[in-house]
Order: sequence, then structure tokens, then C-alpha cells
Amino acid sequence: MVRVAESDLHRHLRERMVQRGVSKDEIEKVLNDGWEAQDAKSGTQGKTMVFVIATEAAETPHSEQEVTVYYKHIDRQLILLPVKARYGQHFPRAEES
Repeated sequence: MVRVAESDLHRHLRERMVQRGVSKDEIEKVLNDGWEAQDAKSGTQGKTMVFVIATEAAETPHSEQEVTVYYKHIDRQLILLPVKARYGQHFPRAEES
């Protein structure tokens, strides 16, 4: 199980997390339970997961959040790269790809 320490969250990553509305808990969930990101560049790995956003109206324009976490392993250490988040509806799941 991957645990993300506060020290893993460098300044640039923290800024992007705030900007994109992604929490440390969501990053851990994606790393542990997400599926392989198909758009990771060579030498970089990535995982993606879709979260349902709890709203009063079930089908609001942004009822889902797709989070992709990119990372590298250097000397067996996990190096987190900036995360990507998209908001919308009906994002494909791993079993649908």
C-alpha cells in the first residue's frame, strides 16, 4: 500500500493540487486503486481513477472528477509529478477501456 508523506508533496505539486481540487487522500487512493494511465510519457508511470462528486442534484454538469497521478521511481523512491484533474460526467473506467 502506497502512503504519501507530507514531504512527498513538493511546492509545485501542492500548488497544482490546490488549483485542481485534488487532495492527498485522493492521490493515495489513485496510486493504490487506480488503473494504468494510457497517456503517461516514456519513463513516467501514471494511474487514473474517477471519483463521484457528492452533490444535491445527481446529474450536475460536474458530477465526476477524473484524477490522474503521474510519478517515477528513482532509486526505489516514489517521486510524484503534478496531478491532472478533469471534471464532467461519464468518464470511462478501467473496465470500459
